[in-house]
Amino acid sequence: MTIVETSPTSRIVSAGRREQLVVAGPPVPGGDAVLTGHALDFLTDLHARFAGRRQELLTARQRRRDRFANGADPGFLPITAHLRADPTWRVAGPGPGLEHRRVEITGPTDRKTTVNALNSGAHVWLADHEDAMSPTWANVVSGQVNLHDAIRGQVDFTSPEGKEYRVGATTPTIVFRPRGWHLTEKHVRFTDRAGQECSASASLVDAGLYLFTNARALVDAGRGPYLYLPKIEGHLEARLWDEVFRFTEAYLGLPYGTIRATVLIETITAAFEMEEILYELRDHCAGLNAGRWDYVFSVIKTFRARGTRFVLPDRARVTMTVPFMRAYTDLLVATCHRRGAQAIGGMSAFIPDRRDPEVTTRALAQVRADKEREAGQGFDGTWVAHPDLVPAARAVFDDALGDRPDQRDRLREDVAVTAADLLDVASAGGGEPGAVTDVGVRTNVSVALRYLEAWLRGTGAVAIDHLMEDAATAEISRSQLWQWVHQGVTTAEGTHLDAAAVEEVLADVLAGLPRTAHDRYDDAAALLREVALGEEFPTFLTVPAYTRHLVTRT
Repeated sequence: MTIVETSPTSRIVSAGRREQLVVAGPPVPGGDAVLTGHALDFLTDLHARFAGRRQELLTARQRRRDRFANGADPGFLPITAHLRADPTWRVAGPGPGLEHRRVEITGPTDRKTTVNALNSGAHVWLADHEDAMSPTWANVVSGQVNLHDAIRGQVDFTSPEGKEYRVGATTPTIVFRPRGWHLTEKHVRFTDRAGQECSASASLVDAGLYLFTNARALVDAGRGPYLYLPKIEGHLEARLWDEVFRFTEAYLGLPYGTIRATVLIETITAAFEMEEILYELRDHCAGLNAGRWDYVFSVIKTFRARGTRFVLPDRARVTMTVPFMRAYTDLLVATCHRRGAQAIGGMSAFIPDRRDPEVTTRALAQVRADKEREAGQGFDGTWVAHPDLVPAARAVFDDALGDRPDQRDRLREDVAVTAADLLDVASAGGGEPGAVTDVGVRTNVSVALRYLEAWLRGTGAVAIDHLMEDAATAEISRSQLWQWVHQGVTTAEGTHLDAAAVEEVLADVLAGLPRTAHDRYDDAAALLREVALGEEFPTFLTVPAYTRHLVTRT
């Protein structure tokens, strides 16, 4: 028997067991469609089985980070060398509806963005509950409601001005991105058999609700329950996801292998374990994605205190053509195709402006060049962040692929990436004179501040200076500031970067922004000081920001 209270604090208690799941967030319109008693039973079972192992893996992450901070380097694992040497195994590959992934559009799951993504003409919509979403409880639950409605053909939207948005007949395949293993959902509390209470895993809440609510409907529609897996730092974390998928398929009565995942390779440690990650998920794996912005952030974070050879230049100079980034993407394509997996390219941050033709022309040219590079490397598809960029990206991959669904037959046997290649951060030129500029410092301050202000108001994907910014690009901005300060960098103009110098820039940027009575710039500035100028380096800026500002106390 399951008891679900209908008060603002909902509670589930399963008879005959000690585990309990308590939903403590306030009611969200439409939430009853996804926060059902049976769905909460399923989340309870997920936590009972996997929450302990998740915590062990997070502890292992921290131990590994400590080793790297103290001078050790990541590398290819000797213990799994036999898997890399075995040419016989392959991954399951794309499921129904994932065969063509030439263009994937990314974005959060608010109602308007959902409709626009479904009408974008892309092959895939990455429905994002991670870097592009500010995880307010309302966003978390309403996003699940919008996905429930979209999958059943029931989603539409009318703006406050009365403009109606309707979904056309042809829609992309949905691939849902839950939050990473490191994040918690503080509006859901889990009590284990020993009586220990903790915040729920955001990964298990997001993925569990999506799969329980929609897996059967997706299969019946001729597609499937597909996920993007973020922030993975090694193959053991991929193994845990695979165990979650196996349990979920058995629980829901789905054939083994129905769930398919695409893993974002966006950490330096995962780059050294790509084949092992594919192997752990092989029966549930469609491919890998080059999560470029988080990858840059991971490199800065991992080596932030390791001396000037790991200092990166202005963010705009860290392009995909610098040698250490090229090595990472070449290795990803070669690894994927060797194992029958799809290799999906990353997102160019440039976005068009319908009110400014010159900006749009420049954005289209930048995106076209980026996608031509990816297609030339052998990627099977790519990301865009705006519907107006879909035709440009599609044209590039149409030319490259012709009538083939992908280019997995291109094995890239010319690729021979070494550990030294992946660790050659100095190849980006951060140690060269003038690599860091006053403009670069100001840009990082301005972007991080404005993004955080929007994030605190509940918006997780923000157009700033004609670039699409999300949590990953904000992480680059603040972590570069931290590294430049702690490594004593001097800019091309002769500014010695210490906390006082950056604080002066922050004050100047803040003074130049238009203010309103309800903006969050003061909170954003305080957060930026903490995560960019503090002595300690918070592992993710969103963790303290979420706990302090987005949790609704009931």
